[in-house]
Amino acid sequence: MSKVLVVDDEPRIVRALAIHLRARGWDVVTAGDGTEALDAAARAQPDVVVLDLGLPDLDGVDVITRLRARSPVPVLVLSGRSDSVDKVDALDAGADDYVTKPFGMDELVARLRALVRRGQPDEPTTTEAVVTFGDVTVDLGATRVTVRGEEVRLTPTEWHLLEVLLRNPGQLLSQRRLLTEVWGPGYENAHGNLRLYVAQLRRKLEADPARPVHIRNEPGMGYRFEL
Repeated sequence: MSKVLVVDDEPRIVRALAIHLRARGWDVVTAGDGTEALDAAARAQPDVVVLDLGLPDLDGVDVITRLRARSPVPVLVLSGRSDSVDKVDALDAGADDYVTKPFGMDELVARLRALVRRGQPDEPTTTEAVVTFGDVTVDLGATRVTVRGEEVRLTPTEWHLLEVLLRNPGQLLSQRRLLTEVWGPGYENAHGNLRLYVAQLRRKLEADPARPVHIRNEPGMGYRFEL
């Protein structure tokens, strides 16, 4: 049974989510503000976090930053803020997905399941490759990325996307294939997700994100990784 931490200051939403998620077999822990959420995350060790950005004590982005400092747990942001700046701020802080209120429960559960799957990396083996490009070294077995010798933290979604690209060097991967492999069934048309996460990887790994050398795109077709 997967465990989810639901963080929202609206009791009605927390109650509805808890009822629906428990009915679908989830172990649910709840919190009504940022401080309580951080305490609950440390105590309960959830598999995934559903987080509202508009909390009464701490901004949701701050909560994500503090969570990321101590845990790689996947975070799905659930918020009434639809502005793209808020989405980018949340993703920059380490969020893995973003759902805007109002939302469909089936879609939310599907996204949570996908995040839990992506948050469980395969067991590393000694035969896994180490890939070096530019100033970047990626150890696929150890799930570790360094830039000029300094470790760079990637979210589970960023890592999964990078891994798919690196395991297919020089190959043009269609947007549909990347969305299906990284996000799962039902995301074939979520092109905005793919653009946002490609941009995140470029900011972290490319020497000049505006002129990417290694994570290239073919407009309207897909992306390829070049050494």
